[in-house]
Amino acid sequence: MVTIQGLRDYGANVDEGLRRCLNNEDFYLRLVGIAVADEGFDRLAQQVKDGRLDEAFDTAHALKGVLGNLFLTPMYDPMAEITELLRAKKDVDYTDLITKILEQRDRLAAL
Repeated sequence: MVTIQGLRDYGANVDEGLRRCLNNEDFYLRLVGIAVADEGFDRLAQQVKDGRLDEAFDTAHALKGVLGNLFLTPMYDPMAEITELLRAKKDVDYTDLITKILEQRDRLAAL
């Protein structure tokens, strides 16, 4: 079960995340759980793999908003990076960023 201390240890900016949730710990933790279970992470990986970069941008942008609002920094940082690369339609290998994002999601899910 995800805890406030577990999120702190993970690297999330819990204080800011809680502020966004009116300091309601239960609400914040519930939103973190929903975010971690979001199918968008796997959809993003598949969209990038298939070369559907416009769709991947939309997915990444939505996930970036969720992660940013919850201040889940270890996932937010690579998501912000991939979002900007996709926005610019950069022809780059996205594998490392996708791997980082999924590893951080899995790390958080294991809490």
